[in-house]
This record gives sequence, structure tokens and C-alpha cells, in this order.
Amino acid sequence: MTEFKAEIDAAMRCLDNFLIAMNAGDTEGFDDCFNFPSVRLASNTLVTFERGRDKAWAKKTGAFAEWDRSGWAKRDILHASADKVHINTRFVRYRADGSELGAFDSIYIVTKQDGHWGIKIRSSFAP
Repeated sequence: MTEFKAEIDAAMRCLDNFLIAMNAGDTEGFDDCFNFPSVRLASNTLVTFERGRDKAWAKKTGAFAEWDRSGWAKRDILHASADKVHINTRFVRYRADGSELGAFDSIYIVTKQDGHWGIKIRSSFAP
């Protein structure tokens, strides 16, 4: 995979920025971490979304009612090319007191689209 080190680094920066924006409540910065349209498969439901879609985490509703922040527990590269990186992840959702709400395995596909690295597809076991 060293052949695609720069691409892997760009994909990892994208995922870093994704959680930084989410944790800061920065919905514009959050959207900047995607290549739209983007797809998420979770709870056996496939959702395609565009920039500006409602964000439950920003409103702290539903599964995010007690959520304070999220962090990466694991990020392993599965495959990489000049314009796409597959990443096997585990992320943790935390309450304000630092206790865990839950940890979820996910696959992220980060692509280079029009020169921009962004999340194109997510498949998660998170609600």
C-alpha cells in the first residue's frame, strides 16, 4: 500500500476532519468531508444524501440525544488506489461525562472526485 501513501493520508485527513466537524457542531465543515451524492447504509436502510441534509447529531435527537462527541477506535486500510480508499473503522460515541454510548464497526469509502477527497459511501452497524 505504500504505493498510495499520499492517497491514504488524504483519506485519513478526510476522516479526521469529519469527526472534528461533527464534534464541533460544524455542519458546513461536516458537509465539506463528503463527495455528493453520498450513501449511508445503516439499520438495514440505504440513504442517499446531498449537501445540507438534516443532521440528527447536530440537533442531538434520536440516537444522538445523549451524544457529546465521537472518536476513532480503529482505522485500517483495506484497499487503496489513486482515487479511492476503503477503510475498516470502529468509532465510539461518548456522553459528556466520557462514558460510552456505543461503539460501531463501519466501512468508509473515501474517493477523490474533482480533486476533492470526501466520503462517498459508509456502511455502519450504528443506528
